[in-house]
Amino acid sequence: MTQTSQTTAGPQFGPDAVFDNLIGGTRRGSEDRTLNRNPSDPADVLGRFARADEAAVRDAIAAARAAAPAWADFPAQQRFTILDTAGTRIAERADDLADLLAREEGKQLTEARGEVLRAAQILKFFAGETIRNTGEIIESVRPGLVAEMTHEPIGVVGVITPWNFPIAIPAWKIAPALAYGNTVVFKPAELVPGSAYALVDILVEAGLPDGVLNLVMGPGRVVGEVLTGSAGVDAITFTGSAAVGQGVIAAAGSAGIRVQCEMGGKNPLVVLGDADLEAAADAAVNGAFYSTGQRCTASSRIIVTSDVHDEFVRLLKERMVQLRVGDARAEGTVIGPVVSESQLEQDLRYIDTARAEGGEVTGGERVDGGTDGYFLSPALVTGTKPGHTINREEVFGPVASVIEVADYDEALAVANDTEFGLSAGIFTSSLKYSSHFKRYAQAGMVMVNAPTAGVDYHVSFGGRKGSSYGPREQARAAREFYTVHKTAYVNAG
Repeated sequence: MTQTSQTTAGPQFGPDAVFDNLIGGTRRGSEDRTLNRNPSDPADVLGRFARADEAAVRDAIAAARAAAPAWADFPAQQRFTILDTAGTRIAERADDLADLLAREEGKQLTEARGEVLRAAQILKFFAGETIRNTGEIIESVRPGLVAEMTHEPIGVVGVITPWNFPIAIPAWKIAPALAYGNTVVFKPAELVPGSAYALVDILVEAGLPDGVLNLVMGPGRVVGEVLTGSAGVDAITFTGSAAVGQGVIAAAGSAGIRVQCEMGGKNPLVVLGDADLEAAADAAVNGAFYSTGQRCTASSRIIVTSDVHDEFVRLLKERMVQLRVGDARAEGTVIGPVVSESQLEQDLRYIDTARAEGGEVTGGERVDGGTDGYFLSPALVTGTKPGHTINREEVFGPVASVIEVADYDEALAVANDTEFGLSAGIFTSSLKYSSHFKRYAQAGMVMVNAPTAGVDYHVSFGGRKGSSYGPREQARAAREFYTVHKTAYVNAG
């Protein structure tokens, strides 16, 4: 299904469209370009996107550095208006942007629209934070002195984002950076430059001065390495794989750059014998397979007590056969394609490994969607042990495993038996067990009788152990990363 988007405003995407980086308010192209392909139909090309070289990234950092003093002093009300206006325009263009997102990343169209509206909400929330950046005044213990504690911009922020939420994650990093008076150099994932380009375009249209927001597209081994090692960058915020994240932490640390990383999860969903099994099965299917399982908060390990194991697995399989796999923009599709051919091959390798280690696999087969799209039926692996590869490593696809346990105590131990600690969930009617799980689950976010995936825009986001590094993202917690504290003493005597 090759076609050109019918967007009526903003950039027009199609096989002949060319998109450039934005550096200091000026568009800059390159001879080397990335073809942006639709994972539902790789023959559908959204455009040719510039790939920044080292010099372009350094120029973007210099532009952000030059714009930083004026933007830090920019009136809070005007920063509010720009972010609020951008949020409004995203909401007004929700249908077009959702179509772009679904076409570019492969997210089912309704979910794509939900992500676009979330980006609008995030921008509007942080518009409000521009005028809520409060400090504190307190009397000193020394007579005649008053202490003032305030929050100031950190400076230039490098933003490195993944492909799975190509407009929401950039929004929740860029919005607080701008709200608190920082300038930004933004590197999106190579698979999804279109959504990034559209977001930046809207923010610029809303009134951002030149150099405040710079877009540099291209491979991480070029753009990312310059950002994480430059003396001109004050902070790096990254979301992506654990392996890349550890490299970002090391490089930024060596350069003396403040760093924040979100690096995935292997999230457990515990189902006890006293749970509402129908509701638990709905939540497990949603958490494991929606968004094609390409969420860091996905329910990838489903831990079920033996008294309800067989019945619960039956309910899961009943629901799985109802999940229609197909073109992300087609009516009736529930599960879109995997984002790329290489990601599909990775998913299939994990499924083969799970089978070789003794797991029984239901689903997990390539689906003929009428194109060369990367369609994979949801896979459920039963009969697994905690030490199996499928329970240790993040697959990042529509693949979930089931682990049978004897009781709550074993369920909690298995849930915590992972190097990750992003999200964890439990289904139970017991106040005792739910309260205990909230306290002792080793995760940054805990869900009771709800899917592990899905968070609000006005609460903090982040995990523990190998899932996160540095301060929390989103909500008021974001200020801890995007500002520096200053304490000033005034002698009133």
